[in-house]
Amino acid sequence: MKFVAFTAPLLAAAFILSSCQTTQTKLVPANDARFAYQGRIQATDTASHEIVWQSTGIAIDFEGDSLAFDFSDLQGQVYFDLTIDDATTILTAANGTIPSPVPLSKGRHSLSLVKRSEASAGTVRFNGIHIPSTADAQAPANVTQHTAPKLLFFGDSITAGACNEDGPSDQWDDRSTHNANKSYAALTAKKLGADYQNIAVSGMGISMGYTEHTFPQIWNRAAPSPDAPLADLSSYQPDLLFVNLGENDDSFSKNQSLPFPADYADRYIDMVRQMRVAYPNAKIILLRGGMFGGSQSERLIPQWEKVVATLEAEDSKLTHYAFQHWSSTHPRVADTEIMASELAAWIRAENLL
Repeated sequence: MKFVAFTAPLLAAAFILSSCQTTQTKLVPANDARFAYQGRIQATDTASHEIVWQSTGIAIDFEGDSLAFDFSDLQGQVYFDLTIDDATTILTAANGTIPSPVPLSKGRHSLSLVKRSEASAGTVRFNGIHIPSTADAQAPANVTQHTAPKLLFFGDSITAGACNEDGPSDQWDDRSTHNANKSYAALTAKKLGADYQNIAVSGMGISMGYTEHTFPQIWNRAAPSPDAPLADLSSYQPDLLFVNLGENDDSFSKNQSLPFPADYADRYIDMVRQMRVAYPNAKIILLRGGMFGGSQSERLIPQWEKVVATLEAEDSKLTHYAFQHWSSTHPRVADTEIMASELAAWIRAENLL
C-alpha cells in the first residue's frame, strides 16, 4: 500500500508531554505533517482525524523503544492491521491510550496502521502516537512516491471483505475476522502495484438492501450516511474505478417476497453518470459477481446487462467484467485471492493500466 502526505492544518502544540507510559512521552498529533495517510479522510482544522472507511492507512517512522496509540470517540468495533518493521498483528481500537502490542528495541522503526474492519462496523478518532520524549519521528520513506496507479472500488460486503476470515459460516458479531485488507479489492491493488480506496458497505444496494440507506445516497460522502459531509473527491482521482453492486437488491427483495426493484437499472445508470462527472478521466469498470446473486441470479443479471449496455453506448471509457469465481457464503480469503487474480489478469489483458 502506498501512502500520501495528508495536508490537514498543523496545530501549534505539535508535541505534548504525556504520562501514559512509565517513562516521559510526547504526543505526535495526528495532523503532524510527518504522518502519511491513505484513504478517504475528511480534512478538518482539528489535531485528530476520524477514521471511517476500511483500508484507511496511517504511516510514520519513529525512534525509541516505546510506543502507544491515542484514540477517542470509538463507535462500534474498529480493528487495524498494525505493522511495525516486519511484525504484523491486529490492534483493537479503544478510547484512550493503547500501548503497542509489538515489543520494540531502541532505534528507528517504521509504523503502519491499516483499518481492516469496514466503515459500517465502527469508526474511531485517531489522535496520534506517544513516543519517548527524547525520541523523534520522521515521514515514512515512501511518502514522496506518487507514481503508482490509483484504483477506487465501490461495492457491498463482497468488496468490503466481510466474513472473509470466518469459519464455515458467516458471522457478524466479531468484526475482527472481516478483513478489508484481504478483500479482492486490496489483493487486486497489490497484484497491480497500485494505490487504492475501498468505499463499500455490507448489505447496501442500489435500490434496496439490508441497510437504511442506498448506495447512490452515500458513494460521495465522508461516511456511509447521506447526512455525512461530502467528501473531497478531487483529492483522489483514480485511474480505474470499479463498481460491484446488486447482490443486496436481489437478496433482500427475494427475502421480502418482492419483485426485483424496477428502478435498479435507472438508479444505477444515474449514479455512474454522477461518478463520471466527479472522475472525468477514470476508466470505469462495472463488475458483477463474487456470490450467488451476481453470478447466477436470473433477476439481477438482465438488469445489470441493461446498465452496461446503456452506459457503454455513451461512455467510451467504461467497460465491464463478470467474475467467473463465486462463493455460496461471503468470499473467504481463498476466494478473494482467486477473484483478484482473475481481475488483475483481465486488466492486464485489456491494457487498462
